[in-house]
Order: sequence, then C-alpha cells, then structure tokens
Amino acid sequence: MLNRTFEYRPPAPEPPERLGLLDLLARMKRNPLECWTAEVFREPVVKPRLPFVDALLIHDPSAIKYVLLDNAANYRKDSIQRRILSKGLADGLLSVEGERWEVQRRTLAPLFARRTVVSFGRAMLKAAKRLSDSWRELGPGALIDATAEMTSLTLSVLALTIFSDGIGDDIEEFRAAMNDYFGAVGRIGVMDLFGVPDFVPRPGRTRLTRTMVYFEGVIDDIIETRRHRLACSAQEEDSKDLLALLLGALDPSTGKPMSLREVRSNILTFLSAGHETTANALAWSLFLLSQAPEWSMRVQEEARRELSGPAEGLADRLIVTRAVVEEALRLYPSIAALSRTPNEPDRIGSFDVRAGSLIVIAPYVLHRHEALWDRPEVFDPSRFLPEARTRIPRFAYLPFGVGPRTCIGSSFALQEATIVLAFLTHGFEIDLVPDAEVWPLQRITLRPAHGLPMRIRPRNAAHRGE
Repeated sequence: MLNRTFEYRPPAPEPPERLGLLDLLARMKRNPLECWTAEVFREPVVKPRLPFVDALLIHDPSAIKYVLLDNAANYRKDSIQRRILSKGLADGLLSVEGERWEVQRRTLAPLFARRTVVSFGRAMLKAAKRLSDSWRELGPGALIDATAEMTSLTLSVLALTIFSDGIGDDIEEFRAAMNDYFGAVGRIGVMDLFGVPDFVPRPGRTRLTRTMVYFEGVIDDIIETRRHRLACSAQEEDSKDLLALLLGALDPSTGKPMSLREVRSNILTFLSAGHETTANALAWSLFLLSQAPEWSMRVQEEARRELSGPAEGLADRLIVTRAVVEEALRLYPSIAALSRTPNEPDRIGSFDVRAGSLIVIAPYVLHRHEALWDRPEVFDPSRFLPEARTRIPRFAYLPFGVGPRTCIGSSFALQEATIVLAFLTHGFEIDLVPDAEVWPLQRITLRPAHGLPMRIRPRNAAHRGE
C-alpha cells in the first residue's frame, strides 16, 4: 500500500444535493455526468421524482446482478439507448436482440478467445513502437494532445489485428470523423427524454448524416478490397480477422450469410467501440500517472523489467500497469451509464417496477459509491493489485458491463491498454501542461472535454518493441 501523505483526487463534478427540473435538463444537455446528486452516491437504490419517466437508479451489487444476469431476459435496452445506437449500429452486435444477437455473438467469439487475444500482443507492441518513433521525431518537450494520439494509436492496432486490410487511407481523417460521430450521436436532449419520435429533427443531425455517409464509404471500401483480394488469389488462405468471420458467418437456422447491413454495422461497431473506449482508458491513465509520481515510477520500473522479456504473456506480467488502467476505468469508466426497461412488471429489492419504466445502472456512480469503496474519489491503483482485488464485490466494478451482454472485446482492450501504457511510460516522460483544463465529458463514452495537452520528453533508457 502506498504512503497516504499524498492522495490525488482527479477532477469530477461535485454532486448537488438536489436538482430542479430546469437545472436537470440544462445539465443533461451540457454534460449528463453533472446530473448525479449526492444521494445516489450514498444510497443503494434511489427512486427519483421525474415528471417524464418512472425511473429507478440501482447501485446495489445484488440488485445489479438480478437485473443484468439473473433476470436479464426481462430487461431490454431502453428507447433512449436504442436511439443513440441506431445511427449505423442498429444491426450490429451492440444493438441487436434475441436470436440475431446470439448468432452474431457466436460468430465473433473465436476472434476474442484468450489464445487469439494473446497472439495480438506483438501487433500491439508494433503500434506502440510506431507511435514512439513518431514522438521521438518531434523532439524533446513536444506538445501533444494525448487524447487524439491514443485514438490514432488504437485505430492503428485495429488495422494491425482485426482489420488486416487496413481501415482506409487516412487514419487521421477517420479519427476526426469518429470524434464528430461520438460528439453528435451521444447528446441526450430534452426531446429524447420526453419520447419525441426520432423523425423529428434534432440539432447536429445534418453533420451526423454526413459522417455516416463517410463511414459507409470507408466500410464499403474495406469489404470490396477483401472480396477483390480473395477473387484474385483463389489459393490464398483467408485471414481469420473480424471481416473474414463476418463475411463467412452463416445463420445456423437458415444457412444464410449476414446481410450487408449487418456486416456494415458490426464493422462500425468495432471501429467505434473497439477503439474509442480503449483510447479513453489510455488517455485517462496517462493523465492520472502524470499527477501521481510514485505510481508513475512503479509503472516505469515494471516496464523496464518486463519489456526486456518475451512478448508472449507480456500483459500478464504487467501487474502494476494493469492496476493503473483498471483504476483509471474505475474513476472514468468508458461507458458511464447503462439503462434497461422491463418487459414485464417486477420487483427489485423493496421497489416495485412497472413494465416500460427506466432502470439505470451507472458505472460512474457505482465506482464512486461510498458504501462500496474506501476513499472512492482518490486515485489508488493498489485496489486492483492481486492481494486487494479479491475484496472488491463482483458487481461493484463494471467497466465492461456484466452478464450475457458483457463487452466481447474486454480482454482485447485491457491487454492493449496495459501494453501500450507500459511501453510509452518506459520511453517517455509525459507531463500535463500547467493550467490545462481537464474535465470528464459524457458523450456515449467518458472522454476528456478539452483533450489532454501534454509535453513528452524521451527517456534515455533503450526499449524494445519489435
């Protein structure tokens, strides 16, 4: 356990004791993270008084287990969540329900089996080495936006692993488009809360439409490139990447392949969810280490020792580094809130819930709940070291969800973030620019509102990455 003479409390909204309706709506539009009142961080279940919806806020591990695991069949994604995911993702693994979800999940599962994910370690090191080389060319003291840099890096990892034909000619253009996509689609407005039909125009809809046209063009090029390569090389064994699995998937009940819409939606799902969440985890980890010198030193020491060993099993040996990533995901979970709606009336704890009501489980609140965590507002990776981790209640930490719909790529994301964080921390001093404004903003994912301006200085120690 670290000496507690210095405890860093990262920036986060101060929970108000109560909110009026107009203030709630204003905060919801500006940043939903600012809507959580102090009560929800103290109580296991809260039933707020809202004029437009019957809601229940659940942050009790046993109740969470009931909703997301024990009785998951009764709880589907609610209309707001489906609206957010409808733009381009409606036919993909993240959004479909029932048998369609089961078919897609079975189809994609082999790509994220442990043996396959471990085999991606070399590609993750390669991407980190490329970024390291580009940083060294900038010279000592160069200014970067860590958020943008981590987004570009995670896109590169996808291009080296599960999209072996690449993801377009210009990764920076794709990164900018993805930023626009999350900024537009992730806003929850008054019309969404009051159930206004989706055909009614929303602010930013035109920009979102342009972005989706761009994505469809990129994805169609990815598919056409693969089909052309296979047609020209009949004897070439197809790579077992995500695209190969999607194009070769057959519905076991009909024998039919996935439709083009399903293939498109799944590619966009993994290009968006597969890089945005990991990029944010890395960006927050770099920021937190820049404010906690003792933990930064521990990560450096571990990286110096382990990066000189074999690439195989590297992520498993980076125990301290992984603890830092997991603590970053506790404080700033990529998905700040989950919501469900019951198909049939039910009872959760001492509360009756009506069919169609809104059930909210917010990892951001859960991970900072006073009843579940010691000093929840403090950055302390020691919570996730082996000797302490067993004391965390199973359903008190949900950075990747839980139950049947837990994130299929969670092991991929954790391995990538751990390897990249160790490599970059070993190779560079990475310091936040003085007076930088750092603030968490919820736009589907939980991202730094103003980026993370940081200065990088190469360390003298040699480091590996081949």
